[in-house]
Amino acid sequence: MLGILQQLLFVLALAAAGYLFSRKAREIYQNIMQGKAENRNDNPNVRLKNMLLLAFGQQKMFKKPIAAILHFFVYVGFLLINIEVAEIVLDGILGTHRLFAPYLGGIYAVAINFFEFLAVAVLLSCVVFLVRRNVLKVPRLAHTDLHGFPAKDANRILFIEITLMLAVLVMNATDQHLQGTSEHYHTTGHFFFSGLLMPLFANCSVTTLEIIERLAWWAHILGIFAFLNYLPYSKHLHILLAFPNSYFGDLESRGKIKNMPRITQEIQLMLDPSLPTPEEDPNAAPERFGAKDVQDLSWKSLLDAYSCTECGRCTAACPANQTGKLLSPRKVMMATRDRMEDKAAFAKTNSNDADDGKSLHDYISIEELRACTTCNACVEECPVSINPLTIILEMRRYLILEESKSPEEWNLMFNNIETNGAVWKMPAENRANWVTEL
Repeated sequence: MLGILQQLLFVLALAAAGYLFSRKAREIYQNIMQGKAENRNDNPNVRLKNMLLLAFGQQKMFKKPIAAILHFFVYVGFLLINIEVAEIVLDGILGTHRLFAPYLGGIYAVAINFFEFLAVAVLLSCVVFLVRRNVLKVPRLAHTDLHGFPAKDANRILFIEITLMLAVLVMNATDQHLQGTSEHYHTTGHFFFSGLLMPLFANCSVTTLEIIERLAWWAHILGIFAFLNYLPYSKHLHILLAFPNSYFGDLESRGKIKNMPRITQEIQLMLDPSLPTPEEDPNAAPERFGAKDVQDLSWKSLLDAYSCTECGRCTAACPANQTGKLLSPRKVMMATRDRMEDKAAFAKTNSNDADDGKSLHDYISIEELRACTTCNACVEECPVSINPLTIILEMRRYLILEESKSPEEWNLMFNNIETNGAVWKMPAENRANWVTEL
């Protein structure tokens, strides 16, 4: 009877976790899809290669070897330990215990020992990450961008991961004591790392061992369910989104800035009036120049925002930030994500077309936008193909073209380009006069 009750509780927990995750995932997808359409399906072979190198291979992570190695252990550990989780899920549904053990024989003990090695590697890596964040206070991890929830979020995830790994080791340690006491506990052979914990439970009765083993089992699987549903609210959503984001990353050269089709069209007509004038729907709302809010950005930019790892490599590489200016590419991505979430929350209690009186410009200041030098350092550093520069440029275009908000120095430059064809206030025939001074 107790076994059936456990099965029922597990199935309910699994269904609840699946439902809650799918609901939030659907909301995130809708938030991303409110962005402008953009074709990112070209060159599938190149895109697949980028995904394998960046998301699976962690290529850019190894620019910082220590962090890369630690992250690699956590990444591989979680990836492969999920194989063991599959067994736990099946055990929970079917009411069995170590379902695969009778079929795999000695291979099972080898596999579990390997998973335990990964669990210990994940545990130690998380401890080091906690020390780096809270004791050593690595500058990019102690930046003002991360004050408040982001800092708590990172620490919370690390503690969850440590708890999950400890639960696995305790479960296996007590299980080894229980092997042979009943048909339920299969003889699997020795597990090395959890075997080191076995002396802690040497004086426990069989009943006590069963209780501890079950508590550790439930703590591990419920912790995974909780972790799964915490992901969409956390920077660790990149665990899932890094793969599509790297696949749909930019394939153009870093220095190429996309033109605005409407403005390009107007210039072409001005230069060649014989070109046919495109037909426009007189009832259609005029197209906005640049980005006022998140819906004016492309869906890829919104996917970028959700994929941000908050690692701070972009901000650490930003020359504007290094010189004390307000700009932080990481903060730009975090603010974009916050704006999407706030809009979604407002839409839940109001009609979809209701205006909350805010825009993306309430989250990212003019000073931040103007500080950008468009050097692409942030784009180059990002390990998962995020492009903060696209968001910055689109927001600057809105300020200049729609709001006429540009510094006087920029206006002088624009006038010089219009009248002289260059930023310098001199006619073209005089630009080479400097050579006479040599």
